[in-house]
Amino acid sequence: MDLDELEPRKKKPQLRDLQGMSIEELDAYIEELEAEIARTREMIKSKKSVRAGADSLFKR
Repeated sequence: MDLDELEPRKKKPQLRDLQGMSIEELDAYIEELEAEIARTREMIKSKKSVRAGADSLFKR
């Protein structure tokens, strides 16, 4: 059993209404999203590193 299966499923986030946003607000929103993507990629890299270390420790 995977521990992720025990976690409650998260609802998809609501999409923002882009129609009412100005160009400046849209640019700022894109910057926020890009920062979140970069943060997420760093977390993935960190978790892969931890996994690789654990795999090398437990493999014979």
